[in-house]
Amino acid sequence: MSLQGIPRGDTIASFESYPEAQRAVDKLAAAEFPVKKVSIIGNGLTSVERITGKLSYGRAAANGAMSGAWLGLFFGLLLILINPQSDLVFVGAAVLIGAGFGMCFTMFNYGINRKRRDFSSVAQIVASSYSVIVEPELANKARHELGVEQPPL
Repeated sequence: MSLQGIPRGDTIASFESYPEAQRAVDKLAAAEFPVKKVSIIGNGLTSVERITGKLSYGRAAANGAMSGAWLGLFFGLLLILINPQSDLVFVGAAVLIGAGFGMCFTMFNYGINRKRRDFSSVAQIVASSYSVIVEPELANKARHELGVEQPPL
């Protein structure tokens, strides 16, 4: 199977959730099936945005400070790796500076976009079903390993 484009082959099973399709591929792998010839394809893709809450200046500031603090912690620890003579004071300073910049940037961004987007959300792509496909010459072997009947012609 090519790594570019949608894989072609015979559908050996369809599932309602990705974990079910993943378990089928795991079962094939345990049976020493050549899993490099297997693909999982999500069908009926839908974009879902779940609203997690209303935004306010306080919430924007807290979220920005947390994001900035994590980035500051990363750079502070990186500084210690590069220069072992640095101590934890530098890490603390990096966390505080990162939190300050993150808070300012997020509040500025929220102030500009406030009227257009006054809520926070998480976006994801969800499939309505998942098909496990294999190359045509291996389809019967895969169906046998999974205990799936061959579809009628």
